[in-house]
Order: sequence, then structure tokens, then C-alpha cells
Amino acid sequence: SEPAGRPSRRFSPVNFRDVTITGAFWRERLDTVLTRTIPSQREQLERNGILASLDLAQPPPPLRIPIRAHGLTTQVFWDSDVGKWIEIASYGVSFRRDETIERQIEEITDRLAAAQLPDGYLNCWYIGREIENRWTNLRDKHELYCAGHLLEGAIAYFDATGRRRLLDIMIRYVDHIAATFGTGAGQKPGYCGHPEIELGLVKLYRVTGERKHLDLAAYFVNQRGAQPHYFDIEARARGEDPAKYYFKTYEYSQSHKPVREQDKVLGHAVRGMYLYSAMADLAAETGDRSLKAACERLWADVTSKRMYVTAGLGPSASNEGFTTDYDLPNATAYAETCASVALIFWAQRMLNLDCDSRYADVMELAFYNGALSGLSHDGTHYFYENPLESSGDHHRWTWHPCPCCPMNVARLIGSVGGYFYSVGDDLLAVHMYGGNSANVTFGGKAIGVRQETDYPWSGDVAVTIEADEPAEFELRLRVPGWAREATLAVNGVRADARTTGGYLALHRRWSSGDQVHLSLPMPVERIHAHPDVKMDIGRVALKRGPLIYCLEGIDNGCGPLNRFRLPPDAELRYEARPEFLGGAGVIRAETEISDVRDWGDVLYRAVP
Repeated sequence: SEPAGRPSRRFSPVNFRDVTITGAFWRERLDTVLTRTIPSQREQLERNGILASLDLAQPPPPLRIPIRAHGLTTQVFWDSDVGKWIEIASYGVSFRRDETIERQIEEITDRLAAAQLPDGYLNCWYIGREIENRWTNLRDKHELYCAGHLLEGAIAYFDATGRRRLLDIMIRYVDHIAATFGTGAGQKPGYCGHPEIELGLVKLYRVTGERKHLDLAAYFVNQRGAQPHYFDIEARARGEDPAKYYFKTYEYSQSHKPVREQDKVLGHAVRGMYLYSAMADLAAETGDRSLKAACERLWADVTSKRMYVTAGLGPSASNEGFTTDYDLPNATAYAETCASVALIFWAQRMLNLDCDSRYADVMELAFYNGALSGLSHDGTHYFYENPLESSGDHHRWTWHPCPCCPMNVARLIGSVGGYFYSVGDDLLAVHMYGGNSANVTFGGKAIGVRQETDYPWSGDVAVTIEADEPAEFELRLRVPGWAREATLAVNGVRADARTTGGYLALHRRWSSGDQVHLSLPMPVERIHAHPDVKMDIGRVALKRGPLIYCLEGIDNGCGPLNRFRLPPDAELRYEARPEFLGGAGVIRAETEISDVRDWGDVLYRAVP
């Protein structure tokens, strides 16, 4: 690999705690998560035995979730679900202190402290059921993945409250992991089959400033795919034939070759997105240009050949991931909610390397379409898969045997404020639009910024600067890829701006009260797929602004929807509906509908 250079992070996202969401769209979603989703998820963790699993009852109780064809029960991942709930619950505490939630997290901390072994090891599945087998199956058993999510939860709780007890428990575990894995004498040269811990380690480095945590994250990324393959070594040590691996290929876990040699997005979608997020993190922190170049190659591959129009990822249920270029079936799309959430993580990290709007475009697309669909309007029902076509038999559920998506989409919405802005030296970049106010600091300046807009229903955005004294800096406003035109005015006067990376850049001396008005026209558009996406030949998707629209039978009672045809010259009209789902807009058009009355019982005939 290329030697690491200077850190290449040019931009840093503004912490979500410094952004107050005021706009109706995201305020409603955020309030729902804080008031309904967080407590209901805690109830589900209790009801489904996940919290009880931390108590290590002896003898172990029977499995609640049976072992599946691949030889595993999803109970081995339960620690990760606890960690993700701690994270989103801590985000809630960041907004408003809550004695009940804090007590619940402290109770979990008590259980984890009691479970932790003297050497720091902490995985409740193994401690409670098969401690003799710990660290013997990194390929399948998710020990490091679970550690990563618990670590992220501990960091979030420390950030929200300043309490270190849970964080210190996890640092002891991290120290154990660092002693166990590596290329030194007596260490295991392994890494997790499901990337995730790398993200937690980078966060831990930023919290503590201790380089050893960043070095451990870099080890896990750099070791991935090295030969001889570690998963073969550990399988033989278990007495198993590596050739009988259930998923057949290590492309499934993106460990088929070293990460810098990868140029195709393959395998399990969530694992891939977490890995690429970690690669981007390391590129930012260490200046490793080879990791950045690999991320750029992989980004180009997935966005040009392997991503749904909704920013959904993964057409296949068999590997929860990718198949071949342009294989994007609609009715059988897997498009796991977690995958779109993880795509947003990756996009934001790439965005903060370069401030290039192509990353923000996908981030926004995934937010509104691929990820947000995973949580119901009432905040207590979920989609795991997000197919683009359904005959009406696909419904949200209250819980799942593998409940990774509920907490993932909740922690995304809980931290949505952190995706609107980034700062650099004498620079403030606006990536997403929506009503909010933020307090940001950069270049030694403390600046307030306020957005007023009805986005995503309207493309009119007013950005007001608030400062105690005049300040000179550059303000960058993203022009989304869907916006064919954009006009800009400063204090009511039409303004020209330099264009850089898809952003309009205004460099000036700003005074408190200065207002920039950005106008982004939002016509309804027909979106066509690449001709090699054979499932979409003769089809269009309808899009307005960042939103992909859905044609549903409940709104259109004229027979099966596959009989609808939208003529090329049909006018597409946008209509605001203040009473509908909190103010959603709808699209109206006159369509043609196939007449089947003269077909009778004939299945095939020569006349269309």
C-alpha cells in the first residue's frame, strides 16, 4: 500500500447535537423516533429475550431462534442489537435528559460489567454458552461485529452524559481484542466476517486521542483478504473443510482479495458498506491515498451498475446482497434497510473527503427513499426488505428474528442533524436542506446558520447567517443533481457564484442577518433505467426533487397496476396535500389502462 501521508480530512460534519431540527418533515420523523421508537424498541428487546441474554443464566435456556440452514442462530448477534439500542437511546438523551432511559442504560451496564471476564472479553453468547470456542469462528459468529456496536453505543452514551463506566468496560474489551489480534507472536491474524468494529474504533480514537485504536482499525482493514486466507485457517482448526463454506465464496464478506485490489462491489451489501465506510474513515485520518482510490473505484461501480433508483442495494435474498451488473429486479429486490443506512454512512465519509455533490446526491436519495421507508409513520413497524414492486403481500412487521434494521434506521434518523452541514478552514458547506438552526465553529469563528424551507416539497431555501461580529468565509450550497437550474440571491439581490464540485460557492464578509435565497425548481420527471436493466425496459419511475414516487392500488382503483401505461406526452402535475400524511405532495396524471374485456379465458393470442 502507499505510505500514509498527512490526514486528508478537509471537512468535518457538524455534530447533530449542534443542529436543531425545525422543519415539519424531519421534525415529525425525529419526534416519532424519540417518543415512540426508542421506548418501543426497548420493550421488544425485553419481550424477545435479548436483554435477558445478558444475564448468562445457567444452564442456558433453550434457543428462541432455531439454527438455520447455514448452521447459525441469529441469537449470536444479540449483543449488537443491545449496542445499537444504547446508541439511539443515547442520542435521545442528547436531545433531552431522560431518567428512565438513563436508568435502563445503567442497568444494561451493570449486566455487561457482571458478564465481562477478567481478561476483558465480553460476548454474552460465548460466555454463556460456549466460552471454550471464543475467537474460533470470526467468519460466521460476529464477535467483533457485536463488540463494534457495543463500543459505538458506549461512545454515544459517554458523549450524551459524560459517564465513563460503560465506555471503560468497552475499552477493556478493546484492549483484549488488540492483544488477541495482529501479526505479532502469539496473535491471531484474523478479522471479522462482518465489518463494523472498524467504525467503532475510529470513533474511539476521536474520543480518546489514542492512536492505538486507529491502528487497530487499520490492521483489521489492511489484513482483510491476505493470503493464506484466515477463514480457511480457522475452519481447518475447527475440523471443517473450508470448501464446504455455506456461502461458497469470500466475496460474500468482501475478503476475497485485499481491499486496495477490489474494484467490484460484491457480496453481502451491509458488510460491504460498513467496510467501505471504514476505508474512507482511515483515508481521512491517515491520508492513505490508496484507500481513497479504492473507495472511489467501488463507489463508481455501485452507483453506475448496482444501485436501485431508490438507492436500495442488493437484489438478492440468498446473500442479502449483490449479484451481477444491472441485475435490479423490482418485485424480488432485497434492498435491505440496513444497506441504505450504511450507504449513507459511506456517502457522508466520502463527502467529507472531497465535498463533491455526487456523494451528497446519493446520501440524500438514500435518506428519503432507501432508508426512511424502513420505519413506519407510527415509528413502531419496520421493513427489512424494500422491494420496488409488490402485489400487496409485503407489509411492515413489529419485530424480526434478525432485528438489525430497527435500531439502524432509528439511529440514522436520531442523528439526521449531523448530515446537513460540514465545516473546513474558513468554509461552511450545506449538503442537505430542511428547516433547522445550527451553531457551528470553524476557523476560530462561531457562526449561527438558520434554514427556512418546506423542503422536500419545495425547492425554495432561505439560509440566514447569524454572527456576533462580521466574519469572512466561504458558504457552499449544494445544487442537487436533479436540479436542472438553480438561482441565487443575497439579501434580495440576484448573485452569481463560483461552482465547485456541484456546489455554489460564495466567499464574502458576512454580517449577522445576511440571507441567501436558493431556488431549486422541482418539476416532476420521468426517470429511465440503463437499457441493460432488462427488468425496467419500457418502464419509468416518477421523481420530484429527492423523492421517488410510488403508484399504489389504494389510490388508483382501476384494476391491477401492471395494466397502467403512462403516455410519453402525459402531463405530470404536482399537487400539495396538506391533510395527507402530514403534508405530503402527490403527482397526478392521466394514464391509459389495458382493456382485457375481450380476452376472456385466452392466455395467448396473435393480436395485442
